[in-house]
Amino acid sequence: MAEAIMTKNQEICLAMLRDSDRDRYLACLLSPEEKRGALAALYAFNAELARIRDLVHEPLPGEVRLQYWRDLLEGSAHGSTAANPVAAALLTAIETHRLPRQTLIDMIEARTFDLYDDPMDTRLSLEGYAGETASALIQLASLVLSPEEAARSADVAGHAGIAQAVAGLLLLMPLHRRRGQVYIPLQILSATGLDRDAFLAGEDRPRISAAIEAFAGLGREHLAKARAAGPIASAVFPAFLPATLAEPVLVRAQKRGVLLFDRPLQLPQWRRQLQMALSIIRRKI
Repeated sequence: MAEAIMTKNQEICLAMLRDSDRDRYLACLLSPEEKRGALAALYAFNAELARIRDLVHEPLPGEVRLQYWRDLLEGSAHGSTAANPVAAALLTAIETHRLPRQTLIDMIEARTFDLYDDPMDTRLSLEGYAGETASALIQLASLVLSPEEAARSADVAGHAGIAQAVAGLLLLMPLHRRRGQVYIPLQILSATGLDRDAFLAGEDRPRISAAIEAFAGLGREHLAKARAAGPIASAVFPAFLPATLAEPVLVRAQKRGVLLFDRPLQLPQWRRQLQMALSIIRRKI
């Protein structure tokens, strides 16, 4: 009975990913079958955190939602965990694969930034945010796939996660600008002669293009470091599959600059699926 419930929860997580995060859904399908449930739980948890800003109009309700997950991981959850399939599946994954709860709690803490419109101050701030979200997720998925190989790929995961996070922020930049959010560090904006308000106003298109190009360049810099950090073992490579989609976005953003607000950067779904399938064969991010 317990195993049937666990399987059902994992299936629910996969179904959620199919609707909300198709790339990580495919990454699950390209992973060993016995690992898919735990990976789906991790990715569904990440999707739940990422969508909180979409569900609330004020930071306080968002803080309450984050606190729910914090309480769950700290062992002080209110009510029955069984009522939330993602929460139940996540706890199962943590126990089965001995995942570090503090890493997940740090991910929640980092997501607090999403609830507010404060700008990212420095490049270091951005790298810290990306490290505790995208990089941490790659490392946790690696632990599920192969604890032995996960430690060897930690450096690659760090840089690949930052590259992936920058690509993701570039894809969401039109939405973020409508909300008044700026993820490009003020350090980069200042170097191109802009501040937060000037970037959001959108009038100085040449300088905005320069800022976007520099931001995308930061992502490509970390992608190059990830590739230089050494080969990724086949056992953990499925954890890196979503990161293999970063480079086309980063390259397009550098070429388009401010035009990314006019035309989407995202590749069609079929091309992303093909790229991930080829990447798992070539084992290159």
